[in-house]
This record gives sequence, C-alpha cells and structure tokens, in this order.
Amino acid sequence: MMVPVFFLIDMLWLGWLAKGFYRKHLDYILSPQVNWTAAIVFYLIYIAGIMIFAVLPALDKASFSKALILGALFGFFTYATYDLTNLATLKDWPLPVVFVDILWGTVLCASVSAAGFAAGKWLS
Repeated sequence: MMVPVFFLIDMLWLGWLAKGFYRKHLDYILSPQVNWTAAIVFYLIYIAGIMIFAVLPALDKASFSKALILGALFGFFTYATYDLTNLATLKDWPLPVVFVDILWGTVLCASVSAAGFAAGKWLS
C-alpha cells in the first residue's frame, strides 16, 4: 500500500508540481534519464524506514497523530541530512533547494505515514 502511495505522490511532485523548480536550480547536474533501478531500490529502502520508524510505532499505540508526527520527523531528518550534506560538500548546491526539499520530505513522509497507518488499521 505504501509503495504506490509514496511513488505517486513523489512523482506528482517531481514530475509536475516542482519540475520547473528543480530544473531551474539543478539543471547543471540533472541526468537526462532516470536510473530506475537505483530509484526503485531507494523507494523500497526508504519506505521500509517509514514503516519501521513511523507507521509501526503509531499502530502499536493506535495513534494517527503519532503516525503524522513520526512520519514528519522522519522526513525532516532524512531530507535535511541529504540536503545539508549536499550544501556542505557540493559546489553551488542551491540554498532554495535545501529549504523546499526539506519541507517536501516532511510533508511527503507525514502523508505516507498517515496512509500507512490508515491501511494498517483497516487491515487489522
């Protein structure tokens, strides 16, 4: 359940809503082709992290708000790690990308955690 939800929301963001933003700021390093093998491996690992650190603890406490909060925190910390590491180590990593990407990761993971929690409650 969580894999298609995460994928659809992220593709909507990356492929439509924020496509111009990322092109504007990162065109100098964007590949013309997506490496789908790497992307799929990332999605599976990352969604496992959302399950372990947000959805399962929330289901254990039967708390939708816990799913939202833990999901948001997971997204914030992981996207901040990526973006701030890039800002610290890569030449010309754009500051606007740091802020937008961290906000996006926070919203995305909170949303997917909420969906995972709802699916888990429905299945139990």
